[in-house]
Amino acid sequence: MQNKENREPRSLLTQTVGPYRDEMNPGAVIGAGPGRVPVKPSSQKKFSIKDFDIGRPLGKGKFGNVYLAREKKLKVIVALKVLFKSQMEKEGVEHQLRREIEIQSHLRHPNILRFYNYFHDSSRVFLVLEYAPRGEMYKELQRCGRFSDQRTATFMEEVADALQYCHEKKVIHRDIKPENLLLGFRGELKIADFGWSVHAPSLRRRTMCGTLDYLPPEMIEGHSHDEKVDLWCIGVLCYECLVGNPPFETASHSETYKRITKVDLQFPKMVSEGARDLISKLLRHSPSMRLPLKSVIEHPWVKTNSRRVLPPVCQPKPTPSH
Repeated sequence: MQNKENREPRSLLTQTVGPYRDEMNPGAVIGAGPGRVPVKPSSQKKFSIKDFDIGRPLGKGKFGNVYLAREKKLKVIVALKVLFKSQMEKEGVEHQLRREIEIQSHLRHPNILRFYNYFHDSSRVFLVLEYAPRGEMYKELQRCGRFSDQRTATFMEEVADALQYCHEKKVIHRDIKPENLLLGFRGELKIADFGWSVHAPSLRRRTMCGTLDYLPPEMIEGHSHDEKVDLWCIGVLCYECLVGNPPFETASHSETYKRITKVDLQFPKMVSEGARDLISKLLRHSPSMRLPLKSVIEHPWVKTNSRRVLPPVCQPKPTPSH
């Protein structure tokens, strides 16, 4: 079994506090934790690092770090992702960052990490993101060893709903894994890191991307792929949440590839029949045979075990009649 610390690629973490709206992205609701403070929309503000009080580091990555930060004027808590231009240029990933910003800035869903704004100076790019106070799912899974049926089913409902929203907008994430999922104020799942995602209105992609343990057969075999790669990924995710390690993990890349292409799926005794049924219906070699996201949400095991709680929606006060 390979050491999880060597699982690749480890992405830069981004993290956020409850649902807020902001002058960072006008037209939104701002708050910390469960409460919200409505903010009157204003014209788009240009930010600089001087507008923020910088707090503790939240994560480290290849191109920079993520810090807890507070916008001085509005007192809003955010996560500030700081990326070094020289490092990104060296690796040739500027286009990936532009794509990530373009995609994530247009997404509005309770289980997708909010992207508020970005700014840059001569050497760095700063991304202003929602802060997820409970951190990375990966670290939580390491701490717990594995998750219960209840917690895993809740995550499955949340991730399936968020991906359904993405797919409706023709966005494929392509890198769903515990390292790219954060936990919000109530422990709710937040999809973060859209670095490998793609906006594909009518394209079938051929790019090899994602993490080895989560790669679907069509990517390994060099075939074109579509949004159904995300269905495979959530099947692997469900298994890893319940068992503590991915289903096709081995000591070598070539063996893992073989197990994936054969869909060599073996369940430990602790995995319930309902969970086995769901995972087996997602981990199908043929993309067209994978269980659709709507059916994941409606799956009996998910329905029975999920305890999903949606954040409150800020309703405008009724205008008093005269």
